[in-house]
Amino acid sequence: MSTSVYPHSYYAASINDTRIRHSLQGDHTADICVVGAGFTGLSTALHLAERGFKVIVLEASRIGYGASGRNGGQIVHSYSRDMDFIERMYGKEVGNKMGAMAFEGAQVIRRIVSDYDIQCDLKPGGIFAACNNKQFDELQSKKALWESYGHTELSLLDKHQVPDYIGSQRYTGALLDHSSGHLHPLNLVLGEANAVESLGGMIFENSAVTRIEEGSQPTVHTANGSVRCNFVMVAGNAYLTGLLPEQEQKSMPCGTQVICTEPLSESQQKELLPHDNCVEDCNYLLDYYRLTGDGRLIYGGGVTYGAREPDKIESLIVPNMLKTFPQLKGTKVDYAWTGNFLLTLMRLPQFGRINGNIFYAQGYSGHGVTSTHLAGKIIGEAISGQAERFDVFAGLPQYPFPGGRTMRIPYTAMGAWYYTLRDKLGI
Repeated sequence: MSTSVYPHSYYAASINDTRIRHSLQGDHTADICVVGAGFTGLSTALHLAERGFKVIVLEASRIGYGASGRNGGQIVHSYSRDMDFIERMYGKEVGNKMGAMAFEGAQVIRRIVSDYDIQCDLKPGGIFAACNNKQFDELQSKKALWESYGHTELSLLDKHQVPDYIGSQRYTGALLDHSSGHLHPLNLVLGEANAVESLGGMIFENSAVTRIEEGSQPTVHTANGSVRCNFVMVAGNAYLTGLLPEQEQKSMPCGTQVICTEPLSESQQKELLPHDNCVEDCNYLLDYYRLTGDGRLIYGGGVTYGAREPDKIESLIVPNMLKTFPQLKGTKVDYAWTGNFLLTLMRLPQFGRINGNIFYAQGYSGHGVTSTHLAGKIIGEAISGQAERFDVFAGLPQYPFPGGRTMRIPYTAMGAWYYTLRDKLGI
């Protein structure tokens, strides 16, 4: 879908850069053509521009229009499947290699924010909150697992310590990750776009790609122009339609819903989140929340399979918010929006090449803020001739959903129902 209007979200209402870039007109040449101006595309473009490549980015709508500009804004380490799962499924060697990269995405974000002075309300600290004793046991195991991979900036919080960090009686314990954090994602992605342009890169909005002409020098076509290049990077993720049909069979767009309250008083902010950390709980269909730079509470959660947009977002999310923070009863909700992320069957990212010079990366399965930035760095390495780290991801099996496009939504919804029941029963 091509549109010059962002969804009505808190992020869109508080952006630092309101410019609209021109659409692609005429024929161009570049070293790299990146399809999609979200985190994956712009991280790739920026890392390549820093290496001296001539980069053109084509965006069907606006910079950050998809998940990159709508998400919860939380810097969460690792992948949607952790290293113990990866080791069990693919062997210790693969687990070690992926574990060595699992905490790098946050470093990439902080480096870019610092180097290019991006104003995106970056704040430190994130919390995983356990809703039952089983989940707290799992957090203790997560701490040991992550520490075995060298990530030691972690603190366990027991039931009596949690209220010092979260003003809720809902949790039995938590894991505080001091190197995690949160930010304004749309301002981050817009800042990254400015960084790309400062290095000579070109970004065209409202320039949906209609086809990719393969060859030794592929050509990327839009309605009114083309880009002939040496490499293509396809980074449309959940908003990619028709360009890579085989890859689309291996993933499913899913929606998540987010609300943002009116500004809260300083005393309310201190009561809810005394240390201004972001939080996500440990349920399968998890809740996540944080304070914005101007003192509002962003609260999100829920999943709609197949990227359907629910009629009334507030009716889905406000009851969860009040379950966590009953003291917010009567608080006005100023913004409510939804956005799509891309789920894979194994809940691990899918990287690959087509004919050696068309790259793709997709399917972060809810861990996109950090994984996309890591992806851009290692894709930049691969295009520059250092493909060892890219090949670790590209070597993971990529399975289509059982039953194809027709059955993947009901199958996944049934699985979600099962895990939600387990969450409620604490088993």
